[in-house]
Amino acid sequence: MGKIIFIDVDGTLVDYENNLPDSAVEAIRKARDNGHRVYISTGRSRAEVYDDIWDIGLDGMIGGNGSYVEDHGVVVMHQLITYEQCRRIVDWLHSRKLEFYLESNNGLFASEHFEEKAESTIQEYTRRKGKNDADKMTVRKVFPEMIFGGNLYRDDLNKVSYLLSSYEDYIETKKQFPDMQNGTWGGAGETALFGDIGIKDITKANAIEHLLRYLNAEQKDTIAFGDAAIDIPMLAYCAYGVAMGNGGREIKAMADYVTDDVDKEGLYKAFVHLKLI
Repeated sequence: MGKIIFIDVDGTLVDYENNLPDSAVEAIRKARDNGHRVYISTGRSRAEVYDDIWDIGLDGMIGGNGSYVEDHGVVVMHQLITYEQCRRIVDWLHSRKLEFYLESNNGLFASEHFEEKAESTIQEYTRRKGKNDADKMTVRKVFPEMIFGGNLYRDDLNKVSYLLSSYEDYIETKKQFPDMQNGTWGGAGETALFGDIGIKDITKANAIEHLLRYLNAEQKDTIAFGDAAIDIPMLAYCAYGVAMGNGGREIKAMADYVTDDVDKEGLYKAFVHLKLI
């Protein structure tokens, strides 16, 4: 067995407008031809991994920031938010008038007013990533298969993301759900745009450990690629960690190697540097 490669999706495999560079596709296909295994490792649930990504050719995925592990169509591990926890979360967010979406392998399910309330937040998130046409971004462009008007009490959830009207929303939600993993994204500290709620102690690193046991593979053969703070445990766990040039300062500081930006053939250049292709 060659190397086992784990690639974050947003900001690593694709840019923040969901554009997939041809060079990244070429790099992954060549690496797999050379006997290496390639998995995406993402905060996305399986329902958000669209055909253009699967069509590259992958050995599987880690989803929900570590709650789901799949190898060649076989579910290796899947830890779900319970129905009772989902009801509590949905009712709490409704009580605070916070819009949200539920992340499931069966789809993304938006709250009643998420589309209209989230548009300005989505545009700000895109603007922070340095894109000039951020004002043209819409919820449906970012989440093309999001389900509106669906059932919000569910037993198939990986995690929940919600819009922050202030950082206080995150602090109060964290107090309300000490039994859950609470985080923020879209910014650091009080600049965060979203909060999220998932299963306690779930990380991409923990998911990789499950997969390696399933494959009877060794940690020394692992390489991770990421761009954000959420990817740091994955890069720290794997034998070698690569940060994208467009990544945050924290992940670039701890990475073994910093490649170019995602839209400047960063993934391809790193694969060449590591002699994967």
